Amino acid sequence: MKLKQNINLAVDGIIFGYQDHQLYVLLIKQKYGSQKDKWALPGGFVLDDEKLIDAVKREVKEETGVKVQYLEQLYTFGDDIDRDPRFRVVSVAYFGTVNPKHMELKPTTDALDAQWFSIAKMPKLAFDHNKIIEVALDRLRGKLNYQPIGFNLLDSKFPFSDLEQLYMTILDRDIDRRNFRKKILSFGFLEETDEFHKAGSGRPGKLFKFNSKKYKELEQEGISLEIKFA
Repeated sequence: MKLKQNINLAVDGIIFGYQDHQLYVLLIKQKYGSQKDKWALPGGFVLDDEKLIDAVKREVKEETGVKVQYLEQLYTFGDDIDRDPRFRVVSVAYFGTVNPKHMELKPTTDALDAQWFSIAKMPKLAFDHNKIIEVALDRLRGKLNYQPIGFNLLDSKFPFSDLEQLYMTILDRDIDRRNFRKKILSFGFLEETDEFHKAGSGRPGKLFKFNSKKYKELEQEGISLEIKFA
């Protein structure tokens, strides 16, 4: 049977960041084509001799200036044949987390601009990228119950309340803080330091840091957090 196929393969990167009690996603403004001047996820077409993970890392770096160390494959989007008005495109989406404080945005190639957008105030994006972000956010929320989250999102040292706030921001719900603290500390991937955090007129609290070795172990092995809500 003669194969008749004209499908283009692309990758998209959903890069989440966290700052000032808000969850952000990294977007670029399209420079060319039918979606010119619209905001979109960084991404592009896969080269013939390129691995998918290398393609998405390259596209994110070229279009935003951000170098992402770890990305996880999310989903393949292609059932909607007309998702790209130009031609048939199947996109393999990857998502990851970074700390925006440590990132300098330098858009090049196909991007006019690159900015962080709050998940709570997303614009109408090009293609089906709003849907892709929704799927990625659902996956991120699900991961909170079986993998530790925060290593790439928080500062190297932080008050425990920052980790609580991170989880509540991602989940968009208040959590049972006493139960959360007891559970998190039982896994051993947080270490209490001798440094204190002074905020307002309240009592100074100890700062914590991640035990990177233990964190990576639990990231692979998984945890059973079973977050309880307030």
